[in-house]
Amino acid sequence: MILLEVHNRIIEELLTLQIEAFLRKEKLVELKTDVVDFDGALYHITSSRDKPFTVSIKLKFYRDLEQHGTDEVLRREYGDLLVKPLEGYNVTLALDFNTQLPKGDSNDVWLPLVRKISMLKRNCFAAVFEKYFEYQAKQELTAGNHKRAVIHYRDDETMYVDASADRVIVIFSTVFKDADDNIIGRVFMEEFKERRRQFQQAPQVIVSYRTPPEELKDMHDARTGDNIGYLTFVLFPRHTKEGARDNTINLIHTLRNYFHYHIKCCKAYLHAHMRHKTNEFLKRLQLARPEVKKNFRRGANAIGDGLAGVE
Repeated sequence: MILLEVHNRIIEELLTLQIEAFLRKEKLVELKTDVVDFDGALYHITSSRDKPFTVSIKLKFYRDLEQHGTDEVLRREYGDLLVKPLEGYNVTLALDFNTQLPKGDSNDVWLPLVRKISMLKRNCFAAVFEKYFEYQAKQELTAGNHKRAVIHYRDDETMYVDASADRVIVIFSTVFKDADDNIIGRVFMEEFKERRRQFQQAPQVIVSYRTPPEELKDMHDARTGDNIGYLTFVLFPRHTKEGARDNTINLIHTLRNYFHYHIKCCKAYLHAHMRHKTNEFLKRLQLARPEVKKNFRRGANAIGDGLAGVE
């Protein structure tokens, strides 16, 4: 399987090209483009000679993330790159090549900054996970400061994050809009659970169909139905400790995209394989067709009739 990239490659490549042109003292290319991610995240990218390189992001569920400290995390990660959001967007970053670009003879000086900017969506997500990892680590679970996080990351799909003294539970609800997706999706969900048995250090995986898992029994708005699935990941302290949490966030926040991306890849492979087999079958049928022998009797009779007429 393919692990999806945490950063946005288009942002990274565009910004890299602009910085390289600036360092070579070449004229910067005028940029004004929109980019849409697989999960519906919308980016707006602009750049020109006399204005900073700006990246804006729009997330439908940003207000849900904002309740869990996203603004503080973004200020920590981006500092003075964070500016007033462009109208219609949630977050805007602006990089002035003249004043904010790290100085140095090697590209390694500024490449980490490029990668950080391209990870804007990931860092928006990071706040909710960091908050509950800290709850678990410090066991701050009293009623006054602890409540389950509910992130409506799609119109009909939700992510739930909760913590207890020894674990953090992340639950994804997902909808299979196509009958084929439902069948293939269930195979993948079971594979998550089965593969975990081979890797004891991996998070525990619990799969639920049609109805929410036991952890959501108090969530009356949790969706039910034949095309509804729930994936529950139980993260233990070894996954949420300081040295491992960044990698955990990188992987867990892309889970839904990873899951549905591979469903679509599987369908594309099956369709391509079926087309190939069909073409092979048609070729064999073509070879199996009997040859039609040419019949010259009609021509011979016509000649005989002509000679009879001459007589």
